[in-house]
Amino acid sequence: MSSGISARRKVRIRRRVMIAFSAVLFGALFMIGLIFSLLMQTQPGLIEYYYRLVQARAYGRANLILIALIVTVFLISAVATYLLSNSLTKPIEQLGKYAQDIGKGDFEVNDFEFRDQELDDLNTALNVSIEQLGRYDADQKTFFQNASHELRTPLMAIQCQAEGIQVGIMDPAEASATILAETSRLSELVTDLLYIARIDAISTAFERQEADLRGLALTSMARQEAIAVGLGLTFASDFDEEPLTASCVIDLVSRALDNLISNAIRYAASRVTVSGFTEGSQAVIRVVDDGPGLTSELLGHVFERFYKGPGGNTGIGLAIVKSIAEQHGGKVTAANSADGGAVFTLSLPLEGT
Repeated sequence: MSSGISARRKVRIRRRVMIAFSAVLFGALFMIGLIFSLLMQTQPGLIEYYYRLVQARAYGRANLILIALIVTVFLISAVATYLLSNSLTKPIEQLGKYAQDIGKGDFEVNDFEFRDQELDDLNTALNVSIEQLGRYDADQKTFFQNASHELRTPLMAIQCQAEGIQVGIMDPAEASATILAETSRLSELVTDLLYIARIDAISTAFERQEADLRGLALTSMARQEAIAVGLGLTFASDFDEEPLTASCVIDLVSRALDNLISNAIRYAASRVTVSGFTEGSQAVIRVVDDGPGLTSELLGHVFERFYKGPGGNTGIGLAIVKSIAEQHGGKVTAANSADGGAVFTLSLPLEGT
């Protein structure tokens, strides 16, 4: 947004109204004095006539002259007041129309220029909000498009298998196995979609509690140990002796740790290592696998919703981790270890920081 008005030229609306009121009042008094002065110089007879009417107590005629003078001054003051008030109301109406356009879905940033400081600040705030709303709107459209595509794929597979059984061209046992697999995938996808919608809901109130992230990570590892053993993997842990206490929503952080560990299990060759430590004012949980690591392309998109790498499932798991971290004022990063495996680091503010 460009602005040709410097900060030094901007004025406060309150000051402007006070100046306008004082100017109109002063102008009215000045006009009365000026008109009397002009009449005394150009029409001395009229002034004398007015004084004679007053002395003769002909107040009716004298009042008509005075009323005419007052009406003239009032009309001049009204015009001046209208021009000054219009200079204030016009930009407000301009911003009001802009707000209506926003309500209609027009998220284009304006280039209005206002001399009043408050109006200029309001316009700046509106433009910042518009940029955020535009990004949010675009993200939501992309989200629903991707969600529709991801939901359609398993539904079509289920429909095809069911129709094959119905007409007798599919082996019921094989078709049933496919239907069950796709149903499980669909159920997981719907669960993830509902979960990420819950996290993104602005009105959702989460109850935060003090929790030791070491215990949450160890519990998450225990939940998935059977899966890792079944795949021939081993778990290793390395935690600081001091508690990693953070104020968090335990359910959400546990889900984030589950997703990070399950992702490591998916790509690990033989080992998954989970460590926890403090780093400044942050409690850090790090999950490392000894798999092939992340390509440069994956590193730039790994936390995007529905972006699936090789062997990925729904493309939502790591996006959920990112949303949970941001909800807690933390962050999650991805990198490659020196040995080539993937490293995911979740950082949350320590309790009291």
